[in-house]
Amino acid sequence: MPLTVANIGEENIIKKVGGKPEVKKHLEALGFVAGGNITVISTLGGNLIVNVKESRVAISKEMAQKIIV
Repeated sequence: MPLTVANIGEENIIKKVGGKPEVKKHLEALGFVAGGNITVISTLGGNLIVNVKESRVAISKEMAQKIIV
């Protein structure tokens, strides 16, 4: 399922990161890699704040849809 439908506070494992090669590279640089843990902290206007690799990162709804958990 895409990250946008994950429950807040629930830890998930990233299965796949999709999108164009430059988008994938950007997300991987932020710590969004297959097999990594990710937790949705909150949502605001469709955008997400997530905990990944011990860091909080804000990502857009479009980017979150490319992350499969």
